[in-house]
Amino acid sequence: MKYAIIIPDGCADEPQASLGGLTPLQAARTPHMNAIAAAGVVGRSNNVPAHLPAGSDVANLSLLGYDPCVNFTGRAPLEAAAQGIALGPDDWAIRCNLVTIENQTMRSFTAGHISSPEAAALLATAQEKLGGERWRFVPGVSYRNLLLYRGAAGEPAPFATETGTTPPHDLTDKSIANDFPRGVGADLLRGLMDRSQTVFAGHPINTERLGAGKLPASQVWLWGLGRAPRLESFRDRYRKSGKMITAVDLLRGLAALVGWDRIEVPGATGYLDTDYAAKGRYAIAALPGTDIICVHIEAPDEASHEGNAAAKIAALEEIDRHIVGPLHEALRAQGDYRILVSPDHPTPVRTKTHSHGYVPWAICGTGIAASGVQTYDEVVAGQSSLDFPEGWKLMPYFLGE
Repeated sequence: MKYAIIIPDGCADEPQASLGGLTPLQAARTPHMNAIAAAGVVGRSNNVPAHLPAGSDVANLSLLGYDPCVNFTGRAPLEAAAQGIALGPDDWAIRCNLVTIENQTMRSFTAGHISSPEAAALLATAQEKLGGERWRFVPGVSYRNLLLYRGAAGEPAPFATETGTTPPHDLTDKSIANDFPRGVGADLLRGLMDRSQTVFAGHPINTERLGAGKLPASQVWLWGLGRAPRLESFRDRYRKSGKMITAVDLLRGLAALVGWDRIEVPGATGYLDTDYAAKGRYAIAALPGTDIICVHIEAPDEASHEGNAAAKIAALEEIDRHIVGPLHEALRAQGDYRILVSPDHPTPVRTKTHSHGYVPWAICGTGIAASGVQTYDEVVAGQSSLDFPEGWKLMPYFLGE
C-alpha cells in the first residue's frame, strides 16, 4: 500500500464577502480535490489544542500523528533539526525573524521577503556585534532564521517553557507595543532585539534595499523558543517509511525528527512563486522508494498573511492541477493506495494570521467507501460525522490502523 499526504498550508478559511459568501477553497476550481472527496470521505480535525499556539509547528506535529500535548517543545527546535543542529540538554533554540518595524507597527514580518544572501550578511554582523560563546545567530531561508543559546550543565536555565513570545506574523499591520517577550528571560531577548536595531541601522544591505525601493530589515524579532523534543520515529510508531517535500525548515525539521527522508525540489520557494509542477513530479518519482510521500505547500498560507484572497485561490488551483491530480493518477496506476488532502490550521484572509479551529480533510483509496459527497470544502467537512477533536488521531485512521 502506498500513501500520499498533501498539505496546502493554511488553506482553511472563512466565507468571504468578496467571493459571494464562499471560502477561497469553495471558490477555487479544484476538480482533483473534489474527485478525492467524491471517491472517498470528507471530515474535519482540530490540530491545535486551545492551550497551545495556533501555528504550523503544533498543527503539523498533530497532522503527522503526534500528540502535541505530549511532544511539542517549541517551534525553533524543530527548525534547528532541519539544519542538522544538535541541541544539548541545556541548549535553547529561538526563532529569529528579520522584520520591518515602523513607528512601533509591524510593517513586514518578512522584511519585504528579504533574500537568503542578504539575511546571511545581516546575521553575520549580528553575530559579530551581539553574539558570543553562548549566543549564535544561524542563517536559514530568507527571513526565517535561528538564534541558539548554548547552556552549561549545572547553571540555571535562562528561559522557561512559560516564557511568552508572539509570532511576528500575528502582528501584521498591528502595534507591537504589548507583544515583546515576557516572563523568564524576557529581558535577555528584548535586549538583543533592541540592540539589533542599532546594528542594522545603516547596514550596507539595508542601504542597498532602501535604494532599490525595498523594505529594510530594521531588527530581529525573537520568538518560538524551546528545547530539543524527543520524538518516537514514525517507523516505530506506525511501521511505515516516509519522505517529505517542502521548502520550509519547520517541516524539514519535523521530517528529520521522525526519521523521514527529505527531498529538495529545485524551484520550491515556500512562497507564491514556488514551482508546483516540480513538486508534483518529484512526489511521483519518490513513490517507489517509500511507503508515504508527503508534499507540503506553503503558498496558501503566505497569501492569507498578505490578505490576498485572489492569490490564495490561485495557489489552491495550482496545487490541485500540478500536485493533487498527477499524484492521485500515479497512485491509482501503481496499485493499492490512499491519499489525504488536509491543511494544518486555518489562516483567514481577514485576520492575516493563523487561528485555532477545525480544518477540512479528504481521503480516498483502497478500503475507503464513497460517502456520497461531491466537493471538498469547509462546509461539507463541517457536516460530516468524521470528526477528530484531537487531530493527531487522524493519522492512524488514514493508515487504516
